[in-house]
This record gives sequence, structure tokens and C-alpha cells, in this order.
Amino acid sequence: MVYGYCRCSTNETKQDINRQKRELAELGATADTIYFEYESGTKINRPELNKLMNVVQEGDTIVTTEISRITRSTKQLCDIIETIKNKHLKLVIKNSVTLDCTAGENIDPMTKAFLQMAGVFAELERNMICDRVKSGMNNAKAKGVKIGRPQKTIDEIPDSVKKHFDKYRNGELTKKEYARLCNISRPTLDKYIAIMTDK
Repeated sequence: MVYGYCRCSTNETKQDINRQKRELAELGATADTIYFEYESGTKINRPELNKLMNVVQEGDTIVTTEISRITRSTKQLCDIIETIKNKHLKLVIKNSVTLDCTAGENIDPMTKAFLQMAGVFAELERNMICDRVKSGMNNAKAKGVKIGRPQKTIDEIPDSVKKHFDKYRNGELTKKEYARLCNISRPTLDKYIAIMTDK
């Protein structure tokens, strides 16, 4: 049986995972045997990858488009290689390397080393991306750019909140009553109060 695994770091609204699925289908996986998820490649405990590694049996093949899709952790890659060896599986990285342990033979040292080096570079790439993002955010902050979601303004506060603000401020309403009257949560009300207090 041929199983496929694909992964994106962010959700489907930001990244399209279908290209990976199409490539896995070309490698022999089917819609029923492709496991996919939106998780960081550095995360060790990934539900779909765990399911895949539990369902595969001796002689099965796992296909993926690139090493960084299956993991960006060198340690986890070493664990996966051991599972491939112990379960007598085949791992196919598209246009890269095939690790075939279906016959129960020892892993070729060159193949294992190549896979591990690919894992090192996948982890390095992830770390470099993180460093670039942090550097960019620090640079933006230094220029006075505000990072994060834009703060709401007084004009964006619902009329019902504005209408009853004076009653709350004068002690005629408790915060709980105020939130219930405006049909909003307490944390949201707290944000609105902060804005109206500072205006």
C-alpha cells in the first residue's frame, strides 16, 4: 500500500496544500491514503503524521514531496528513519532519495547520511526563516511601525456600548450587567471601555 503525507505550516486560507496532494497521487497514493495537516514542521506531536506512522504495515510505502514536509527536526527525522527500518517500510522523497527497508536489509550508510543531511538543511532553513521574521519585526518596531492587529477606534465601538457607557461610569450598571445589556463578552467590553476612557 502506498501512503502519502503532506503538510503546510498555516491554514488552508493562507497555503494551498492541493499541489502536494496532486504530486503524491502521481507517486501512487490515493485520496484515502493521503494524510495531511496544517502544523509546523518542527512540532513533534502531529496527529496526522502519528496516525500514518501507526497505520503503515510491513512492505508499505510512504511518499512525500520533500523532506521538509515530513519534518524540520533532525531528531524526529532520525526517529522516522528508525521506524522505516524497524517496520520494513519504504520512504520515497520525490525527486530526491528512496529509503527501501522492505527486504529487512540494513540501511545503506550513504542513503542514511544523505537523508540526515537533508533534514539538517530543512531545520536550518526553518531557523533562518524565524530569524528573518524576528529581524524584520524588530526593524519595523524601530521605525515606529506597530506590530499586530490594529487597535479599534472609538468609531468602531457598537452604538449600544456607547449608549450605556455613562450609566456604567456613574455606577448605575455593573460590568456584568453592561456586557449582558450590550450582548458582548466581558473581555470585549473591557477593550471598549479602555478606548472610551482614553478618548
